[in-house]
Amino acid sequence: MPTRDDVCVLIPTYNEAAAIGEVIDGFQAEGLENVLVIDGGSDDDTQEIAADHGARVVEQSGSGKGQAVREAFEYIDAPYVLMVDGDGTYRPADADALLEPLLSGEADHVIGNRFADMEADAMTRLNRVGNRLINRAFETVHGRNFVDILSGYRAMTRESIERFDLSSEGFGIETELSVECVKHSVTTEVVPIRYESRPDETETNLRPFRDGGIILLTLYRMAKTNNPLFYFGSVGIASLLAGGGLGVYVGVEWFTRGISHNVLAMVGGIAIVFGVQLLMFGTLSDMVLKLHREQMHRLDQVFDDDRDGDERSRD
Repeated sequence: MPTRDDVCVLIPTYNEAAAIGEVIDGFQAEGLENVLVIDGGSDDDTQEIAADHGARVVEQSGSGKGQAVREAFEYIDAPYVLMVDGDGTYRPADADALLEPLLSGEADHVIGNRFADMEADAMTRLNRVGNRLINRAFETVHGRNFVDILSGYRAMTRESIERFDLSSEGFGIETELSVECVKHSVTTEVVPIRYESRPDETETNLRPFRDGGIILLTLYRMAKTNNPLFYFGSVGIASLLAGGGLGVYVGVEWFTRGISHNVLAMVGGIAIVFGVQLLMFGTLSDMVLKLHREQMHRLDQVFDDDRDGDERSRD
């Protein structure tokens, strides 16, 4: 039976000196002694404080939260990872809620839902609207409702991490993790957690408009391999609409004023053909993807059956 000794608490940080010590102490009080802090080159005392409180501290080789998380996974050999921000907004007391589905074998990835219990001033109205927009976009594009895909408090198995193909550099890492869960059919659960206000001494590293745009672009970019019909179809429909609009304009000009727009007519025709081709390509890609997933699911079943047979034979 897995225990807390099998869990590594991963905390990516950048200038979190005001909160990091208390965060580490909180997890250690919960019996989670294996704490890894990967720091983005803070110019305050974050690294020193983290080390003084018993954490293993590594300075990331690049920059950005996404790069920090990807690099940190290389330093972790524990079978379970509990990832949390170092700003004091997440409670160590909620660690049990995230780890229980993992340790019991019910899930391979668990997301903490901040909206289940959020302090009134923990998130600005702009950020609330942005979060709901992004979650709605995720559900539309990738077909799953994870409620809070931008949550920085989540737990995952080492085995599931090894299946992910992560490339995000910044705050898009949570989005990318969520998409990879859908893409690889990783069993995912969402559990309620408490989300608290940042300590007065700390400052957020989040820039709502810039980072929100990056997250939406990440959602769309990853649809290419997870939902190709949406990815290519959206561009195809836009091209069809543009071509149809040009066609209507050329037709009206020809019949009402006798003016021919040969160049615009040619551009409109090309846009229509291009749109149809993209829709066809998206449909074919979606069919190939579904067949691939079915084959992978069957292979996983065969692998599980063989593993169960080997265990019975050993017994």
